[in-house]
Amino acid sequence: MTSCSLVPFACVGRRVRSIAETALRRSPAQIVFRRRAANRLAVLAYHSVDEPRAFDRQLDYLVRSCTPVSLDAVRRAVLDGGPLPARPVLITFDDADRTILEHALPLLRDRRVPAIAFVVAGHLDGTQPFWWEEVAALMAKGATSSRFEVSAPDEMIRALKLVPDDLRLEAMAELRGSADAPVEPVPQLRTSELAELVAGGVQIGNHSLSHPCLPRCRSEKLATEIRESHEMLTRAIGYAPAAFAYPNGDYDERVLERVRAVGYDLAFGFDHRIAVPPFPDRLRISRVRVSADASVDRLATLVSGLHPSITHALGRAN
Repeated sequence: MTSCSLVPFACVGRRVRSIAETALRRSPAQIVFRRRAANRLAVLAYHSVDEPRAFDRQLDYLVRSCTPVSLDAVRRAVLDGGPLPARPVLITFDDADRTILEHALPLLRDRRVPAIAFVVAGHLDGTQPFWWEEVAALMAKGATSSRFEVSAPDEMIRALKLVPDDLRLEAMAELRGSADAPVEPVPQLRTSELAELVAGGVQIGNHSLSHPCLPRCRSEKLATEIRESHEMLTRAIGYAPAAFAYPNGDYDERVLERVRAVGYDLAFGFDHRIAVPPFPDRLRISRVRVSADASVDRLATLVSGLHPSITHALGRAN
């Protein structure tokens, strides 16, 4: 029995989405946006790479139709106004789970495509899932919270991103206490494996200590999240991390001040926009959200800026 016979509506949805993505890529608008994107920077923000075959096809497209660039090239362009090649693309990974090492790295290395992995330093060498993964796993085990009247994991995660961090931690403790069983361990990257990423052309960046939404943190925790993760990663790789990426793309003036004080000259958001030279703020560089299992048609409209433009026009960017 096929998966489509088991979940027919899901399969219909996928087919409709595929048709729409193909039509958008073949539209006159895509031609216009692709021409305009020749002098703009698409910074792709991935998370896990659970579908390596799809990611392999994406890399083929990027190598053939764009110009993958390194963070160093982006730094020269942002800080010194140096030139970038036509249709430049920077590949980034947030969180740096094990799929980046096991699935993405071999494909990147084979093509000599550079990238940067923004690491949640507090999860190195551990088995604790990222907090949003833990929330989903706990709710699958019957966990509830009296503080939030939601039943779906996605709704709970969205709600927890919007409240003060202390309240998020209290709600998570309540979820752990009400679950039928604890969550299973999730092996994370080892500190020793960061060198393997670097040797394969994947630089290491800072993505905080535990991935809270930084503007929701008290000042003391905010400082700890940025400074301690910076120090941990510096010890791990022998030099300062290459850049900072804001967890969930959230920042405020306090966050910017702390990132600047630690010494970062580049920091990345998560705003689903193409970065446009001359890059007015080096600590707020735009990135385009992309899934490693997205179709090549969708990827093409992402790097051109067409998909981000439509998404923002419809108010669906957040």
